[in-house]
Amino acid sequence: MIEDGLNNHRFFYPLVHETDKHPQNQAIEKFVILVGVTGPCGAGKSTLAAGLQRSGYRARAIVQEHSYVKDMWQRLTKPDILIFLQASCSTGAKRRKMSWTESEWEEQQRRLGHARSHADLIVETDGLESAEVLEMVLEFLKKKQDQAFP
Repeated sequence: MIEDGLNNHRFFYPLVHETDKHPQNQAIEKFVILVGVTGPCGAGKSTLAAGLQRSGYRARAIVQEHSYVKDMWQRLTKPDILIFLQASCSTGAKRRKMSWTESEWEEQQRRLGHARSHADLIVETDGLESAEVLEMVLEFLKKKQDQAFP
């Protein structure tokens, strides 16, 4: 399941401006965006960020779920696009091979509330393979880029 959060183009403002040299020595400007990935333990943040990097994106996993500062994801990373991966308590525990209580998982959800409310895309990862999550996010990013740069 995918939720398309904010339907605006705020994330296509360049975070980094680069100039590449064209074969004929002409400067070509391009804009590089930063994709932030957050969610509870075991949702797949690191795996997705690595997959996005392999696909040519600048991406960072943001471990907001351990911070009492609700907007730590913004303070540390300042992503142009925020992807929120959601996993149930049982899925997170299984993936991370840890035992935690429902109340610990609920506390992570509370700490992640601000990030979730600002997410551009929310992906429920229960029952999905990492390749499926990556494919969904890449499709989302492509659509947003096509909308911003027709």
